[in-house]
Amino acid sequence: MKLLSKEQVYEGDRLTTERQGILSSDLMERAGIQIFNWIHDRMQGAQVPIHIFCGIGNNGGDGLVIARHLITHGYEVNTYIVNYSEKRSKDFLVNYDRIKGVTKEWPIVLNEEFTKPEIAPQDIIIDAVFGIGINRPPADWVLDLFRHLESTKAFTLSVDIPSGLYTDRALEDASHAIRANYTLSFQTPKLVFFLKDTYSYTVQWEVLDIGIDRQYLGNVETKDELIGKNEVVVKYQPRDKYAHKGDYGHALMIGGSYGKMGAITLASRASLQAGAGLVTSYIPQCGYNILQNSLPEAMVETDPHTNRITEIKSSINFDVVGIGMGMGTHAETVGALRTFLEQNKAPMVMDADAVNMLSKNQSMIDLVPKNSILTPHRGELRRLIGEWSDDFEMLERVTQFSNKYSLIVVIKGAHTITVFEDKRYINTTGNPGMATAGSGDVLSGVITGLMGQNYSAIDAAIMGVYLHGKSGDLAVEKTGYQSLIAGDLIYHLGASFLSLFEQDVPPPPEEES
Repeated sequence: MKLLSKEQVYEGDRLTTERQGILSSDLMERAGIQIFNWIHDRMQGAQVPIHIFCGIGNNGGDGLVIARHLITHGYEVNTYIVNYSEKRSKDFLVNYDRIKGVTKEWPIVLNEEFTKPEIAPQDIIIDAVFGIGINRPPADWVLDLFRHLESTKAFTLSVDIPSGLYTDRALEDASHAIRANYTLSFQTPKLVFFLKDTYSYTVQWEVLDIGIDRQYLGNVETKDELIGKNEVVVKYQPRDKYAHKGDYGHALMIGGSYGKMGAITLASRASLQAGAGLVTSYIPQCGYNILQNSLPEAMVETDPHTNRITEIKSSINFDVVGIGMGMGTHAETVGALRTFLEQNKAPMVMDADAVNMLSKNQSMIDLVPKNSILTPHRGELRRLIGEWSDDFEMLERVTQFSNKYSLIVVIKGAHTITVFEDKRYINTTGNPGMATAGSGDVLSGVITGLMGQNYSAIDAAIMGVYLHGKSGDLAVEKTGYQSLIAGDLIYHLGASFLSLFEQDVPPPPEEES
C-alpha cells in the first residue's frame, strides 16, 4: 500500500473532485459518512455521550459531518468548535450551516478563555481539530484543551490523524498532539503511525476508503510503501518440477566466535529453511562440532584460528554471503573482513559485527559490493551513520547513506524499514515477542537464503523481513510474547510461506438472537 505525502493527498482530493464531477464539500460528506458508519456499526444507537471537537479547517468540517449524522440518528452529541484562528475553510462553513438544520443546540465555541467541558471516563471523544495541514505548534490554550481531554480518560477517536501530529516532521514537544485510542485515516495510513517517536499517538488505526480517484492512486509514485501480504505474494518465485539444489544458490554464512556459535548456527539454519539450495558455514574451529551436530544439512569450513575468524578462504563457489553473526570485532577479524571485501564480488548480507566493523573502519564501506544489504538495529545504525535528532532525520540520513554507497539498509524495529534508492518499505508483520536473542540472526539468514534463489536484493530484503515477522506472528500464537525464542521463528518459516497463499476469509456474520 502506498503511503501518500500530504501534498499527494491534496492532489488526490483535487483530481477526485475534478474527475468525478463533485464538489469538495461532497468529498468531505463522503469522508464524514464513512466515519459515521464505522461508529454506528459498533454503537448501534447506544446512548453514550459523544463529544466532537472540531477545528475550523477541513478536518473540523469532517467532524461537523460526523456530528450531523450522529445527531440525526439519535445519538447524544456535544459539538465544540475550537476557534484557534479567524480563518475558516470553505467546506467547514458549508457544514457549519448544515448542522444548524438538524439541531437547535448549535456547536459550543471554545476560545482562549474556554470553560473545560465536562467529560466522563465512559464518554467518547472525537478529535477533529487539526488534520494533515498543520504546520506549527498549536496555541497554548489549545494545548491546555488537549491536556484536559487526555485527563478525562475517555476513549478518543481521531479523524484522519491525531490532532497536532505533522506528517513530515517531528513534534517540537511530545505534548503538542492528541493521544488517540483509535485513528480512522482516509485512504492511506500516515507514515507517523509507524515511527518509534510517534507511533504511540494512536494505539490503533484503520484506513477508510473514501473513493479517491483510482487512476491517481495507481499511478502516483510515493516515497513510502507499506508492505503486507499483497505486496509480498507477487514477488514469490514458484519452483520448477525438475529443479535441483544447484538452482537455488549456494550461501556462504560467515560468523561465530568462542561462546557465540549460536548466532551463526541460527543464521545458517534460517538460510536453509528460507530455501537456499546449499549452505556452507565458515566458522572458527571451536564451532566445528556444534555446527556439524546441530545442523547436519549444512557444510562446514573452518578458520585456522580456534576461537575467532582471522582469514576467510573458502574453497566453494558461492552465490551470496551472509556475514557478521556472532563474529566479534577483534583486530584480526577486521583484517580478515577487509581482505575478503577486497576479493569478493558476490552480493552480501551484513549483520551485527560485520556492520560494527564497517562503522569503526568506514573506508571498508566502499569495498562492499553494490546492492548488498546491511541489517542494523538502531544501536548499530547509530554507530554506522552517527546520531540523529528524530526519526525523520534518521530516515533522511539512511537514505543519503544508501544512495552514496548503493546499499540497501534494513532498519530493524517494531516496523522494520528497508531503505533503498529514495524508497522506504515499511513492514507490517512482527510482534514484541521477537525482541529476543537471535531474532536478528534469523532475519539475516532468511534474506541470504532468498538472495541465493535469485531474488533481487531489494525483493529479498522486503520479502525476508515480511516472512520473518509473519513467522513471529504465527509462533507467538502458541508461545506468547515472553516464551518466544529465535528458533521458533525458523520452525514457523514454512507456515509463513504457506500463509502467502491462504485466502483471507472474513468471519461469518453473527447470528441475531
